[in-house]
Amino acid sequence: MANDLMKHWIEQGQTVLPTLLLQHYRDLGISNNELVLILQIKSYIDKGEAFPNTEEIARNMHLPKDNVFKAVHQLIQKKLISIETTKDENGITQDAYSLSFLWDKLFVLLKQEQVEVAEQKVETNTKSLYTMFEKEFGRPLSPMEMETLVMWVEQDKYSPELIQMALREAVLSQVYNFKYIDRILLNWEKKNIRTKAQVEKESQRFRDQTSKNLSQSDTGETVKSEPVPMINWLKDLNNDQN
Repeated sequence: MANDLMKHWIEQGQTVLPTLLLQHYRDLGISNNELVLILQIKSYIDKGEAFPNTEEIARNMHLPKDNVFKAVHQLIQKKLISIETTKDENGITQDAYSLSFLWDKLFVLLKQEQVEVAEQKVETNTKSLYTMFEKEFGRPLSPMEMETLVMWVEQDKYSPELIQMALREAVLSQVYNFKYIDRILLNWEKKNIRTKAQVEKESQRFRDQTSKNLSQSDTGETVKSEPVPMINWLKDLNNDQN
């Protein structure tokens, strides 16, 4: 008896519903009853029955047939499901439910959600940069400076980390203006420097080269090492413009 029940259970198969649909079905304008109806339709599709009988679905849901028929029509009007008609090799027409519209709408919703999260992250990072710049400059930023900061993040796609590094270099040089920082960022872009690690690597390379030059005379004699000057990020850029 138990084996027969187990066999029957296995033969009925399983219906898998995307977890994301369960999380966002209300965002798609789907009611609880409509979600169950979609689940019923998908269960039949999964079993190879592409166009199940509405009356049978109504019995499963313990609802009047007319209610289920209206719910199907509403899902079609909302462009969440569709009925597709095809012809077989003998020219006989066959109807089938399709959930393609539902998956498309769910995909669009998720993409929109990702964009909103990314925009919120950019906004948060930008506000953090405002605070950092105002602290280092010792004054509120002007509207033009705020606009420049937004352009660095949104238009030029400089990471907040890279902008912070450029600000740091400007502060070390005691140059507190956006034009100087913009030229540093432009110079880094020309050298394909896009991360903090790359900035530090370039700084170390410059310091190593400078130390080597200071420790050797033209005759090859070693001279007393002097403090290594800070890297001039704008040197190469200025040479290119001359």
